[in-house]
Amino acid sequence: MLMTRYAKIAMAACLAAFCLLVVFNNLSDYGTNHLFVHHVLHMDTTFSGNALMYRSITHPVLVRVAYGLIIAAEGAAGVLFLAGAIRLWQVRAAPGAVFNQAKGLIVAACLLAFLIWFFGFMVVAGEWFAMWQSATWNGQETAFRVSVTVLAVLIFVNQPDGDLTASKPAPARAKKAAAPKRQPRRRHADQGRRRTDTA
Repeated sequence: MLMTRYAKIAMAACLAAFCLLVVFNNLSDYGTNHLFVHHVLHMDTTFSGNALMYRSITHPVLVRVAYGLIIAAEGAAGVLFLAGAIRLWQVRAAPGAVFNQAKGLIVAACLLAFLIWFFGFMVVAGEWFAMWQSATWNGQETAFRVSVTVLAVLIFVNQPDGDLTASKPAPARAKKAAAPKRQPRRRHADQGRRRTDTA
Protein backbone atom coordinates (compact mmCIF):
# COMPACT_ATOMS: atom_id res chain seq x y z
CA MET A 1 0.00 0.00 0.00
CA LEU A 2 1.32 3.41 -0.97
CA MET A 3 0.30 4.98 2.35
CA THR A 4 2.55 2.51 4.21
CA ARG A 5 5.50 3.60 2.10
CA TYR A 6 4.74 7.24 2.84
CA ALA A 7 4.64 6.43 6.56
CA LYS A 8 8.09 4.83 6.42
CA ILE A 9 9.51 7.81 4.56
CA ALA A 10 7.97 10.25 7.05
CA MET A 11 9.33 8.37 10.08
CA ALA A 12 12.83 8.31 8.63
CA ALA A 13 12.58 12.04 7.91
CA CYS A 14 11.48 12.72 11.50
CA LEU A 15 14.48 10.86 12.89
CA ALA A 16 16.72 12.78 10.50
CA ALA A 17 15.30 16.06 11.81
CA PHE A 18 15.81 14.90 15.39
CA CYS A 19 19.45 13.89 14.93
CA LEU A 20 20.38 16.99 12.97
CA LEU A 21 18.64 19.24 15.48
CA VAL A 22 20.58 17.57 18.31
CA VAL A 23 23.80 18.29 16.42
CA PHE A 24 22.76 21.91 15.89
CA ASN A 25 22.00 22.29 19.59
CA ASN A 26 25.31 20.74 20.59
CA LEU A 27 27.20 23.13 18.34
CA SER A 28 25.20 26.28 19.03
CA ASP A 29 25.12 25.65 22.80
CA TYR A 30 28.49 23.97 22.99
CA GLY A 31 29.27 24.92 26.59
CA THR A 32 26.11 23.55 28.18
CA ASN A 33 26.27 20.20 26.44
CA HIS A 34 30.02 19.95 26.94
CA LEU A 35 29.37 20.43 30.65
CA PHE A 36 27.10 17.39 30.61
CA VAL A 37 29.81 15.22 29.05
CA HIS A 38 32.35 16.70 31.46
CA HIS A 39 30.38 15.69 34.57
CA VAL A 40 29.52 12.24 33.21
CA LEU A 41 33.13 11.42 32.41
CA HIS A 42 34.44 12.97 35.63
CA MET A 43 31.85 10.99 37.61
CA ASP A 44 31.83 13.86 40.12
CA THR A 45 28.08 13.68 40.77
CA THR A 46 27.89 9.95 41.46
CA PHE A 47 27.59 8.46 44.93
CA SER A 48 30.48 9.61 47.09
CA GLY A 49 33.03 6.96 47.86
CA ASN A 50 31.82 4.51 45.20
CA ALA A 51 34.36 1.95 44.06
CA LEU A 52 33.99 2.81 40.37
CA MET A 53 35.80 6.15 40.42
CA TYR A 54 38.86 4.60 38.79
CA ARG A 55 36.92 4.69 35.52
CA SER A 56 36.59 8.47 35.47
CA ILE A 57 38.22 10.53 32.71
CA THR A 58 39.40 13.95 33.81
CA HIS A 59 41.79 15.03 31.07
CA PRO A 60 40.25 18.03 29.23
CA VAL A 61 41.50 16.90 25.82
CA LEU A 62 39.97 13.46 26.19
CA VAL A 63 36.67 15.00 27.28
CA ARG A 64 36.61 17.24 24.19
CA VAL A 65 37.50 14.30 21.94
CA ALA A 66 34.66 12.25 23.41
CA TYR A 67 32.23 15.13 22.94
CA GLY A 68 33.40 15.62 19.36
CA LEU A 69 32.90 11.93 18.59
CA ILE A 70 29.36 12.08 19.96
CA ILE A 71 28.50 15.09 17.78
CA ALA A 72 30.07 13.50 14.70
CA ALA A 73 28.17 10.23 15.22
CA GLU A 74 24.86 12.05 15.72
CA GLY A 75 25.49 14.08 12.56
CA ALA A 76 26.31 10.95 10.57
CA ALA A 77 23.10 9.30 11.78
CA GLY A 78 21.08 12.35 10.77
CA VAL A 79 22.61 12.44 7.29
CA LEU A 80 21.96 8.71 6.82
CA PHE A 81 18.34 9.09 7.88
CA LEU A 82 17.87 12.03 5.52
CA ALA A 83 19.55 10.26 2.60
CA GLY A 84 17.49 7.14 3.29
CA ALA A 85 14.23 9.09 3.34
CA ILE A 86 15.13 10.81 0.04
CA ARG A 87 16.04 7.47 -1.50
CA LEU A 88 12.75 5.88 -0.49
CA TRP A 89 10.88 8.91 -1.82
CA GLN A 90 12.56 8.46 -5.20
CA VAL A 91 11.40 4.84 -5.47
CA ARG A 92 8.06 5.22 -3.69
CA ALA A 93 6.14 3.96 -6.73
CA ALA A 94 8.66 1.30 -7.74
CA PRO A 95 8.07 -2.46 -7.45
CA GLY A 96 8.35 -4.00 -4.02
CA ALA A 97 11.79 -5.54 -4.63
CA VAL A 98 13.25 -2.15 -5.60
CA PHE A 99 11.67 -0.36 -2.64
CA ASN A 100 12.93 -3.01 -0.21
CA GLN A 101 16.49 -2.77 -1.53
CA ALA A 102 16.43 1.02 -1.04
CA LYS A 103 16.01 0.67 2.74
CA GLY A 104 19.71 0.04 3.37
CA LEU A 105 20.53 3.63 4.32
CA ILE A 106 17.74 3.78 6.89
CA VAL A 107 18.79 0.45 8.39
CA ALA A 108 22.36 1.75 8.70
CA ALA A 109 21.07 5.00 10.26
CA CYS A 110 19.00 3.07 12.82
CA LEU A 111 22.00 0.94 13.70
CA LEU A 112 24.21 3.98 14.23
CA ALA A 113 21.54 5.81 16.25
CA PHE A 114 20.98 2.73 18.43
CA LEU A 115 24.71 2.49 19.06
CA ILE A 116 24.83 6.16 20.08
CA TRP A 117 21.85 6.34 22.41
CA PHE A 118 21.71 2.79 23.74
CA PHE A 119 25.32 1.63 23.75
CA GLY A 120 26.85 5.07 24.18
CA PHE A 121 24.48 6.63 26.72
CA MET A 122 22.88 3.59 28.37
CA VAL A 123 25.80 1.16 28.46
CA VAL A 124 28.97 3.29 28.45
CA ALA A 125 27.75 6.45 30.19
CA GLY A 126 25.00 4.86 32.27
CA GLU A 127 26.82 1.78 33.53
CA TRP A 128 30.54 2.20 32.92
CA PHE A 129 30.64 5.79 34.15
CA ALA A 130 27.76 5.16 36.60
CA MET A 131 25.60 7.96 35.24
CA TRP A 132 22.59 6.27 36.82
CA GLN A 133 23.91 7.37 40.22
CA SER A 134 23.75 11.07 39.30
CA ALA A 135 20.65 13.02 40.24
CA THR A 136 21.57 16.02 38.07
CA TRP A 137 23.56 14.82 35.05
CA ASN A 138 21.58 11.76 34.08
CA GLY A 139 20.46 11.24 30.49
CA GLN A 140 19.37 7.62 30.68
CA GLU A 141 15.65 8.30 30.43
CA THR A 142 16.03 10.36 27.28
CA ALA A 143 18.47 7.88 25.79
CA PHE A 144 16.06 5.03 26.44
CA ARG A 145 13.17 6.85 24.74
CA VAL A 146 15.28 7.55 21.69
CA SER A 147 16.56 3.97 21.55
CA VAL A 148 13.05 2.52 21.68
CA THR A 149 11.85 4.95 19.01
CA VAL A 150 14.73 4.05 16.71
CA LEU A 151 14.14 0.35 17.28
CA ALA A 152 10.41 0.70 16.51
CA VAL A 153 11.13 2.59 13.29
CA LEU A 154 13.70 -0.02 12.28
CA ILE A 155 11.20 -2.84 12.76
CA PHE A 156 8.48 -1.00 10.86
CA VAL A 157 10.67 0.11 7.96
CA ASN A 158 12.22 -3.35 7.62
CA GLN A 159 8.84 -4.99 7.04
CA PRO A 160 8.82 -6.16 3.41
CA ASP A 161 6.76 -4.14 0.96
CA GLY A 162 4.96 -5.82 -1.91
CA ASP A 163 4.15 -4.48 -5.32
CA LEU A 164 1.60 -1.72 -5.55
CA THR A 165 -1.72 -2.88 -6.93
CA ALA A 166 -2.72 -0.79 -9.92
CA SER A 167 -6.21 0.60 -9.71
CA LYS A 168 -8.41 -1.28 -12.18
CA PRO A 169 -10.68 0.89 -14.34
CA ALA A 170 -14.37 0.34 -13.87
CA PRO A 171 -15.71 -2.04 -16.51
CA ALA A 172 -17.60 -0.20 -19.21
CA ARG A 173 -21.25 -1.03 -19.36
CA ALA A 174 -22.05 -2.99 -22.45
CA LYS A 175 -24.53 -1.19 -24.59
CA LYS A 176 -27.61 -3.16 -25.28
CA ALA A 177 -27.88 -3.97 -28.91
CA ALA A 178 -30.74 -2.10 -30.41
CA ALA A 179 -33.50 -4.41 -31.43
CA PRO A 180 -33.98 -4.40 -35.19
CA LYS A 181 -36.97 -2.47 -36.30
CA ARG A 182 -39.72 -4.71 -37.52
CA GLN A 183 -40.74 -3.79 -41.02
CA PRO A 184 -44.48 -3.74 -41.55
CA ARG A 185 -45.75 -6.53 -43.71
CA ARG A 186 -46.77 -4.55 -46.69
CA ARG A 187 -47.38 -7.66 -48.78
CA HIS A 188 -50.60 -8.60 -47.02
CA ALA A 189 -51.79 -5.01 -47.12
CA ASP A 190 -51.21 -4.84 -50.87
CA GLN A 191 -53.08 -8.09 -51.42
CA GLY A 192 -56.02 -6.72 -49.45
CA ARG A 193 -56.11 -3.64 -51.65
CA ARG A 194 -56.09 -5.69 -54.79
CA ARG A 195 -59.05 -7.77 -53.59
CA THR A 196 -61.11 -4.72 -52.80
CA ASP A 197 -60.29 -3.16 -56.19
CA THR A 198 -61.44 -6.20 -58.14
CA ALA A 199 -64.60 -6.67 -56.15
